[in-house]
Parts: sequence; structure tokens; C-alpha cells
Amino acid sequence: MRFRLYLVPIGVFVVMSPLFAQEDIQIGSDLKNRLQPQGGLFDYSDPSDINIKVKLWGYVKYPGSYIIPSRSSIDDLLSLAGGPLEAANLDDTRILRSTSDSSKVLYKFDYNALLWEDSLNTTIKFPKLLAGDVVLIPGEPKYFVRQDISFYLSIVTAIASLAALILSITN
Repeated sequence: MRFRLYLVPIGVFVVMSPLFAQEDIQIGSDLKNRLQPQGGLFDYSDPSDINIKVKLWGYVKYPGSYIIPSRSSIDDLLSLAGGPLEAANLDDTRILRSTSDSSKVLYKFDYNALLWEDSLNTTIKFPKLLAGDVVLIPGEPKYFVRQDISFYLSIVTAIASLAALILSITN
């Protein structure tokens, strides 16, 4: 009887162990174009081209560090990142670039017309990315009514608790 009780946890461990195993994914491996959720590093490098490393921060589906071909522009990077989120402010897209004298330069672009206008008034030129660029897609967090409800509900609950305490003390 005791022998059978020991077999149950061992059997569960053997059956469940493949679920906890992790895959080994390395940069430059044959598993190209694969999302690497353990750290936000995405390798879209081209073995037959020069590749650069850039960072993408803000309101995109997959922010993180990207290894991309040197011919890539900001629209390529946004496409690889799954596109901008609904709350993204594309009228204030920014590229932070280091210059040769170690200073930083900030470039701003407005891509809002690309998504919302019926026709483009001007031609949109997507800038080419350079090694070390940091692309920033700012945005505003979504407003949820439940945040206000939980805030006011916590205040009402605290007042009701104090009122109940005062009533119980006076009686």
C-alpha cells in the first residue's frame, strides 16, 4: 500500500516535467524570426547583410531590443514589433540617436496622418535607422471606469467601517 502512494507523486512529476522544460534559443541560431519572451530581445537579422541593434520603447505590441538589417527603416521596425498599440501617439514618434561626439540628438516625426487621414497632404518619408538608435513611441494609458469605481468604493467602505465602529462603541 505504501509503495503505491510513492508512485503517484513520481508519476505526476514524470508526466508534468516536459511542461516545465525551456527551449534554448540563441541569437543567430536556425530559429530565426522567433520571439524571445525571456528578455525582450528579437533577432530579425539577415545573415547575408550587415545587421544593427536598435531599441524600441513605448506603446507597441513587442517593445525591446531588435537586431535588424541595416537597410531597415522605422516602419520596418514597427511592423516587426507588431505595430503600435491603440493608445500610441504617433504624432510624437521620436528617435534618439548618438552622434560621433557622444552627444544625443532627438528627432521627432508625425505619422498620425498615415493612420487617420483620408489622404496624405505630404509625402511621408520613413527615416533609416542607424546602429544604437532608440525609437520611442509615446502614448497615453487607457481610461477605465473601474479604476474610479474602485477608488470611490474604497473610500465609501472605509467611511462605512468607521461609522459601524463608532456605532458599536456608542451602544
